[in-house]
Amino acid sequence: MRTTLPRSAIAGLLALVGGATPGCAGPGAREPMIAPGAEDTPSPPLHAAQADFTLSFLGLNDLHGRLKALPGFAGYAANLRRTRAAEGGAVALVDAGDMFQGTLESNLTEGATVISAYRTLGITAAALGNHEFDFGPVGDTTEGDPQGAIKARIREATFPMLSANLVVRGTHESPGWEKLTRSAIVEVGGVHVGFVGLLTAETPSIVAAPLFVGLGVDPLAPALVQEARALRAAGAEVVVALAHAGADCKDFSNPEDISSCRPDAEIFDVARALPPGTVDAIFGGHSHAGVAHVVNGIPIAEAYAAGRAFSRIDLRISGATHHVQSQQVFPPHDLCPSLVADGGCPLSDYEGQATIEDPALLTAIMPALAMVESRRQEPVGCTLSKPFTGEHDAESPLGNLFADLIRDSVIGADAAILNGGSLRADLPAGPLSYGELYEAMPFDNTLAAVHLTGAELKRMLAAHLSHDEHGIVSVSGLRIVAACGKSGLEVSVYRTNGRAIGDSETLLIATSNYLATGGDNLFPALKLGADRVQVNTGRSFRDALAKALKQHPRLSPSAPLFDPTHPRMKLSSPRPLTCSQ
Repeated sequence: MRTTLPRSAIAGLLALVGGATPGCAGPGAREPMIAPGAEDTPSPPLHAAQADFTLSFLGLNDLHGRLKALPGFAGYAANLRRTRAAEGGAVALVDAGDMFQGTLESNLTEGATVISAYRTLGITAAALGNHEFDFGPVGDTTEGDPQGAIKARIREATFPMLSANLVVRGTHESPGWEKLTRSAIVEVGGVHVGFVGLLTAETPSIVAAPLFVGLGVDPLAPALVQEARALRAAGAEVVVALAHAGADCKDFSNPEDISSCRPDAEIFDVARALPPGTVDAIFGGHSHAGVAHVVNGIPIAEAYAAGRAFSRIDLRISGATHHVQSQQVFPPHDLCPSLVADGGCPLSDYEGQATIEDPALLTAIMPALAMVESRRQEPVGCTLSKPFTGEHDAESPLGNLFADLIRDSVIGADAAILNGGSLRADLPAGPLSYGELYEAMPFDNTLAAVHLTGAELKRMLAAHLSHDEHGIVSVSGLRIVAACGKSGLEVSVYRTNGRAIGDSETLLIATSNYLATGGDNLFPALKLGADRVQVNTGRSFRDALAKALKQHPRLSPSAPLFDPTHPRMKLSSPRPLTCSQ
């Protein structure tokens, strides 16, 4: 069951924000078009101006439904548009995927409120991300088209929605959804700019299997090369990739220096595989990290997640030929560099101009925020002494808390396993509200249980700890020790009383339907029969957390819940644990 408003309320919300009215028809894969809102000023005649000028591209990624960030982003964009217009250039606003999933105001309309806000904002083009598939069929049902909700959002968009490597499983053909296109050519400042969308290669393993049925993802680099060549042949003078695939860098002082970046970055591998001149810029996403670097001569930008910041790439264009003369990639710019006492977020000056939140966008999103405010403020019935923080790659108080609560929610469960990628926001100190719980666990998963032997559990954990493709699992009812031994990585599992779990012992593991049905590739290698997997389609994972929290009026993120000196998972080194034999 999804957490939803009544259908009448949802219909009213959609009407208020304009989300129920489909926009104009989208572009064909090769046909040049003007995206509404691509710029604020009329475009000069193509090739008429001789003076060089600048095209600025501002990017969002992994917004995850944080509508509150958009008026500030619009304010910064308006400043830059004024500057560019005075110089004869223009600005394009782009999104690299994962727009919808994450907040009540977005999820309760399956992303329609974000599409409405993006129409007002004037987004030029957007790529699909893996979380765009999370809502499944349209409405609060498990029946119907498993991609119904995402198709509805694509139809409503008045800007190109792109994915060059989303294909029908077993083929290299696009799925043929109405208005979804591999790429599009948009006129920006008189320049024909081609945009290509890309999905991360791990999409099939991180989208719940029932929601991605019939679909596949082609390798990113070949798809991008093919599409960029087609765009150039169709008249694109500049090509920009919007890739829901990212990197993770810490130092932005020198764009050419990637020593502070993770070496296995997916988008860097894509860039290295491209022939010279394939694309002029790449906007990334998915990794929720900062990037402002140049790889293989290509500027690549990414701006964290949840509307915290935006990215920017400038291309200097020849007025005579419309060729790219030079490029500049900027560090992510924080939308909220400092908080004031009342929790407000004063916007800093940008390009020498004072920045204010865009009033039109504030007006557009207010109905969505107001409609869910009472549900957001509803008390859960639990007070936290300190913040419960979550971590993607390490044991955390939030992960342990949720794992404990889920184990308590499944009758007879010996243990619980929760995927790290499901922890989306910290829980603040003080009385907990439903909105805060929702943003920490925004996914519409249900409870599930899996029967495993001790040997299967150890094998699964060894495989999980040997790579770091997904967030580290949180566990309850278990103590795990993993270290290199004579036979390679050796995993021992104990109950909380210290008793070792034998290989032939059977345990009932509480988890989510996402993991139980193949998510994060955690269970599939065990080849479990249907009789060993129990999915409770009527019991919401998040609502189970809320009910369990009521049994704990006061909670602290300290021992025994979380004790760094006695971790539930004692690892000889951070993931991935690699052992030579």
